[in-house]
Amino acid sequence: MATSATTLFVAGDVMTGRGIDQILARPGDPQLFEPYVRSALTYVDIAERSSRPITRGVDAVYIWGDALAEIDRLAPAARIVNFETAISERGKPSPDKDIHYRMHPANIGCISAAAIDCCVLANDHVLDWGHQALADTLASIRGAGLKCVGAGENEQRAQEPALIETTGGRRVLVFACATLGSGVPRDWAAEGSRAGVNLIEEPSDHAADLLARKIGAHIRAGDLVVVSIHWGSNWGYQVTRSQRLFAHRLVDSGLVHLVHGHSSHHPRPIEIYRACPILYGCGDLINDYEGIGGHESYRPELALLYFPTFAQSPSRLIELRMVPLRLRRFRLERASREDARWLAETLNRESSAFGVRVDQTDDGDLLASTAR
Repeated sequence: MATSATTLFVAGDVMTGRGIDQILARPGDPQLFEPYVRSALTYVDIAERSSRPITRGVDAVYIWGDALAEIDRLAPAARIVNFETAISERGKPSPDKDIHYRMHPANIGCISAAAIDCCVLANDHVLDWGHQALADTLASIRGAGLKCVGAGENEQRAQEPALIETTGGRRVLVFACATLGSGVPRDWAAEGSRAGVNLIEEPSDHAADLLARKIGAHIRAGDLVVVSIHWGSNWGYQVTRSQRLFAHRLVDSGLVHLVHGHSSHHPRPIEIYRACPILYGCGDLINDYEGIGGHESYRPELALLYFPTFAQSPSRLIELRMVPLRLRRFRLERASREDARWLAETLNRESSAFGVRVDQTDDGDLLASTAR
């Protein structure tokens, strides 16, 4: 018998390559092929100059810091992140990209340490090191007992949902895709027997209807359905008309309960449409950008953990809670009340056009609700 309510944990980009990989227990080859940076250790040096020295050879839980206790506190039935790093020692850097993320396979424990259930791989970094590295990435994630979705050994596998059986007896199905506008090269698309990403040209009515038909072929009564989509630019708060119409059309199908958007390096607006949350951009969660200037007004060092809670029947949103964090010394820590207030005010400002209000609670969490 399924429980009466189900809480999910979702988050944006988890990028454990480059500098993050270099501080873990088994760092890979630090050589990079970027226009200006030739060693991943440079990103560690930049971060240390902005804060304090960072311990090398840290354990698997280090990067999660305070986030682990916060996730456990809210006891989600399923944990889903967008994972943006190849896990491999093999392959060649993609000629289509200037930035290439990869992590040594021995460091996979930094993902399983957070008890992540599903890694979304429909993004613009999973094939940074080519098809050999993609095969290694899929094998590493599955070998650690985790689910992955949005990329696969062929077109069919790339389009298949991840199925999470919760301890409460409810099934969570995760479908994932990426758009060309998010920076995924066209030739990364999985086609026929070719491995790759589940890629759609643009968030159109046709694409939404096609995805809804695929969802309908997999679900059964009582399932919670998450559509995870990599779309949009890295910076800015704009939500395009096509993104909003695409998300609405998925919800209008009656099959989708959460639209989990990502790609932006900071949180974007939230909408609650027909009692279903639409997260237009969850922002980065873990990366090695600390100390890199140029976009300070967006406060990219601040991150959010998202916890939507759904009723059993009908599967409507009961609460959308967010936990504010700050990334410092490549480790997540609880954000100060001032930083949490800045996030609340920013999301409130940007989400008001979507009819959503974001408030800060007494304990420092954020709550999103339909504005009255």
